[in-house]
Amino acid sequence: MNFLIKNYVNNLTKEQIDIFAKQNNVFLSPNELDFTYKFVKKNYSIILSNYKNFDFSKYKNYYSQENYIKIQNLLNMYAQKYSQFL
Repeated sequence: MNFLIKNYVNNLTKEQIDIFAKQNNVFLSPNELDFTYKFVKKNYSIILSNYKNFDFSKYKNYYSQENYIKIQNLLNMYAQKYSQFL
């Protein structure tokens, strides 16, 4: 499973992140998109392996207030949906 996720993230593009965000009513600024792309590429394995201790509030200043709330809600929703795998 980890190999599949690693392979997916390695091939992930900014455009894919932007499309996913827009599909979830999150409209990222160019700076927010750049930060999100770099953050996911660098930290996905840490987040997945230790999600319960992941503190997204540390990154609040990288997003508009509206986007921060929407992203936090998405993280919570997906954490609940896939909690048996995290």
